[in-house]
Amino acid sequence: MRTIGAGRVENERTVADGIRLGLRALVYAVLGGAALIAIGTVVSVLGPMLALDLYTPPVAAWWTVFTAITVQGVPFLLLGTVVSAAIGAFVPARVFQRLLPRRTALAVPVAGAAGVVLPGCECASVPVAGSLMRRGVAPAAALAFLLSAPAINPVVLVATSVAFPGQPEMVLGRLVASLGTAVVMGWLWARFGRDEWLRPPKRTTADEPGGGPRAFVSGLQHDFLHAGGFLVLGAAAAATFDIVVPRSLLEVFTGSPWLSVLLLAVLAVVLCVCSEADAFVAASLSGFSPTARLAFMVVGPMVDLKLIALQTGTFGRSFALRFSSVTWLVAVASSVLVGWWLL
Repeated sequence: MRTIGAGRVENERTVADGIRLGLRALVYAVLGGAALIAIGTVVSVLGPMLALDLYTPPVAAWWTVFTAITVQGVPFLLLGTVVSAAIGAFVPARVFQRLLPRRTALAVPVAGAAGVVLPGCECASVPVAGSLMRRGVAPAAALAFLLSAPAINPVVLVATSVAFPGQPEMVLGRLVASLGTAVVMGWLWARFGRDEWLRPPKRTTADEPGGGPRAFVSGLQHDFLHAGGFLVLGAAAAATFDIVVPRSLLEVFTGSPWLSVLLLAVLAVVLCVCSEADAFVAASLSGFSPTARLAFMVVGPMVDLKLIALQTGTFGRSFALRFSSVTWLVAVASSVLVGWWLL
């Protein structure tokens, strides 16, 4: 009887701890989002006033672009990190293994399509892919999921529709081009990839039991702060690019559809904008063609500096250099084909 009573008390404590941690996570999420929105609002008010006092209209324009991107992107960034942290804490990686077909050729498109219903940011997709490989999932399928999850999940697609109102073809184009890139890269790895290029990912605490609410809170704090910093940097870089770069120079690229696509595809690698907010950055680059902005949104979640660094640390430098280079080429080609078809 004492054993049963002690077990019941322990279960009650576990439930209470879970509820407490869940409420704490909710408070962190609400306060963090409210703080960013408040900061963005204050900056949007004081920034133009300061710029006008200094008689510098370009600075006022910079503040306008910067705050517009930041304030629009924060809600989707917050939603994306909450969903990503919940999946990482409560969905075991073995679930993916059971759902995937055993044949690699069929597992690749299924894993790629799973990104539509299983959101995750770039930072979360790399450890999830490594965990899938450790549990026996074919590397080609795991890599297809790694590319698709941050690019075509519901949060990203909704954010794209808000950033491009009245342009459903842009949302469809992003979905088709991103999914096509992920599946093609999975098949290419299945056909040409070599075991010596891919360093087996090391076992991490994510593979150990004991996830749940504590892992959710920890993942939410890390992902939101990490991705929020990249959002602010990306918004600042986009605003600076929009104001500082001479229009005469942009006309050299905007006048050529090929050069404009290549320029934004390179900028997507450098800016490192979170996938939940990069659509707002792309929408602000109004001087470029729709296909070029589509390339920016397709390349960014799949090939950027932070993602290359994460792949290097998890799978090795040899893999990261080869995989990122080919992914960039496939993503650009997919964007051009889909843009020609839809846009």
